Amino acid sequence: MRARGHRAVLVAHPEGVLYQRASEGDDLVPLAPRSEVDLTAAWRLARVIAMHRPDVVHAHDPHTVAMASMALSFGVGQAVPTLVASRRVDFHLQKHSFSRWKYKQVACFIAASEAIAGILAADGIPRARITVVHDGIDVDRVTHIPAANLHQEFWFPHGSPVLVNVGALVPHKGQKFLVDAMARVRRSVPDAQLVIFGEGELRPALEAQIRELGLHKHVVLAGFRDDVLALTKSADVFVMSSVTEGLGSTLLDAMAMGLAIVGTRAGGIPEAVVDGTTGLLVPPGNSEALADAIVRLLGDATSRRRMGDAGRARVAAQFGVDRLVDGTLAVYERLRPGVSRV
Repeated sequence: MRARGHRAVLVAHPEGVLYQRASEGDDLVPLAPRSEVDLTAAWRLARVIAMHRPDVVHAHDPHTVAMASMALSFGVGQAVPTLVASRRVDFHLQKHSFSRWKYKQVACFIAASEAIAGILAADGIPRARITVVHDGIDVDRVTHIPAANLHQEFWFPHGSPVLVNVGALVPHKGQKFLVDAMARVRRSVPDAQLVIFGEGELRPALEAQIRELGLHKHVVLAGFRDDVLALTKSADVFVMSSVTEGLGSTLLDAMAMGLAIVGTRAGGIPEAVVDGTTGLLVPPGNSEALADAIVRLLGDATSRRRMGDAGRARVAAQFGVDRLVDGTLAVYERLRPGVSRV
């Protein structure tokens, strides 16, 4: 936004990664709500809005929709900003009275996929208040990150095929189906390895599942890594096992790296992955189908290269960060013609 000549003020939690990565200055404001209904934090946000007088307030998750809705209800001067909300997950909206109130304050929902837009509509949001702007990534940045060696990092046997999954260890990411699939994969590809990057509540359950299936030498729960992109670059196949998924920025990263994809037909994944062209899609929650697709790609290097090249081209053409910015600015402009401050 700033590169396009717009003034953009970022309000973020001071202990969060987003705040740490953002550029310092007057346009970076720390705010640490204790809960979704923290009235003190909402009052502080109202003061920030009154001081900067933005045309648009853009909330990027459900809690910030609550914060922004309360802040705007306090009164922030004569010109009340327009509230926009991003929606990047394919979960249904909560139905309690506070949730209904806060979402009524939103002038437009920016859905990261058509699948999410459909869920919002099913939850009662009028289609006129929903715009799809697909998630986007910085393709050039991903392309130019030097690759790290997964085999050296995790002491894998030389030449063994490596699968990578990236995501929080939570139920909707479906890693339990992926671990189960690995037991099937090894019957056909005995030296196959799987690295799962991410942390979450399911780590103990997944560790137990790995032990029970005798996969402790073939499945690595690598945790959160700052160098995940560099390590993923040396994988053979990227696997997205989600049961539900808004779209998946990690999936777009993998496609930008030229990796063939095995994914599920969950949420917005089929909007990114073209089955048979940039990867293979299987029903969510089906370990057998997931294993079959993985074995098929591991046994066909030519298809992997072809799908990887097609995926890289597709992301560059349709899921680049410039398209994300253009689409977001188009929403602002439609809501507030002549918009200059975000």
